[in-house]
Amino acid sequence: MRTAVIGIGSNSVRMLLAEAGAEGFVRLKRDREGTRLFAGLDAAGCLSEVSMRNTAAAVTRMARDARLCGAEQVHIFATSASRDAANGAEFMRMIRECTGEPLEIVSGEEEAVLSFLGASAVVPGVERCGVIDIGGGSTEIVIGGAGGIETAFSCQLGAVRLFNQFEVTSREDMALVERAAAGVLREQLDRCGDFRKPECWAGTGGTFTTLAAMVKKIPWEDRTSMHGTVVQLQEVREIGAMLADMTLEQRRALPGMQPHRADIVVHGICILLAVMECLDIGEFIVSEWGNLDGYIRKHYTKE
Repeated sequence: MRTAVIGIGSNSVRMLLAEAGAEGFVRLKRDREGTRLFAGLDAAGCLSEVSMRNTAAAVTRMARDARLCGAEQVHIFATSASRDAANGAEFMRMIRECTGEPLEIVSGEEEAVLSFLGASAVVPGVERCGVIDIGGGSTEIVIGGAGGIETAFSCQLGAVRLFNQFEVTSREDMALVERAAAGVLREQLDRCGDFRKPECWAGTGGTFTTLAAMVKKIPWEDRTSMHGTVVQLQEVREIGAMLADMTLEQRRALPGMQPHRADIVVHGICILLAVMECLDIGEFIVSEWGNLDGYIRKHYTKE
């Protein structure tokens, strides 16, 4: 069956069109539009009318494109910003009215599992794998393997969320952001109890693909070349420091930098550094696949 899934994140809306069946699926087309939904949350915790309408317009366009490409089913789900929003029900109604499809708001734990089902496929055959998914509003960490999911949780850590809280204009500013991220992460780890390290770690999301593009010195559009890239902790620190010392215009001029991500990328790197230090991670593998792929795998295949 040809199907499409659209994910409404805190920073962007993404779409994956695939031909799916019980034995697996083939990715046919991807799309992405930065809408920065999380930035529309006001002091009362409500999404602004502008941010909801901009996001709904992107979702409507992608749903229409998917149907024109033969999609028989279009699924739409939302993550952190929509979970946090006091007017989430209003946003759900807006998406339904614009697209004719219901909006599913997934929990943090569900999002973590979807990320694992998608990203862990970058390391087939590994007995136990960990996945880190850094988004605009939250970060998901999950460990699992052939026996299923062992640990899955979501932290209130996201690149847009921290961008709204901390200004970073030089590498000296990074230490404060990293400490704040580490504090949130350690609180979550204390609630998890037993936490056994996996064989390897995979990373999914814009922070990871940006780092892969920087390491390999390739344009950010060359996403297939980023998939499977191994990045070391020291490389993360060096790239983060380099970007922190740059102006926004200098970052945007880098071939490996997606322009819409230039302002928040260092905050995402600070989250990653906190995760790597807290969990004693020396390196990770970048996965171009994430929670959209995981959604299709969960709902359509027997893999």
